[in-house]
Amino acid sequence: MYLLDTHTLLWASGQPEQLSNPVREILLDSENVVYVSMVTLWELSIKQSIGKLTLPEVFFSRIFETGYSRLDITETHLSRYRALPLFHRDPFDRLLVAQAQSEDLILLSRDAHVQAYHVRTRW
Repeated sequence: MYLLDTHTLLWASGQPEQLSNPVREILLDSENVVYVSMVTLWELSIKQSIGKLTLPEVFFSRIFETGYSRLDITETHLSRYRALPLFHRDPFDRLLVAQAQSEDLILLSRDAHVQAYHVRTRW
């Protein structure tokens, strides 16, 4: 089971050529369970509202129609988040790491910062 980092979701949705071949294969295999966290949608909403990002109007309403599973934020995730060392200060990345660790998911990310944590990644 996999969890998409924010940049991975964006590239999968609009620039699949930016994805690595292994990640592309994972996303194309309908047997794989791939989660999109509400953390990611929160981050994208903030970036869109401050003008750092433009997304199609239907992006948020259709994201789960494409076959991704939804991952909500739980108290377990927040507890794990609070226990993480401050290797990286981005709160969205840190919460994605906490979710991946808590749920035993592989984080699909090319971000070297998250690799400082004990989290399984694939790129």
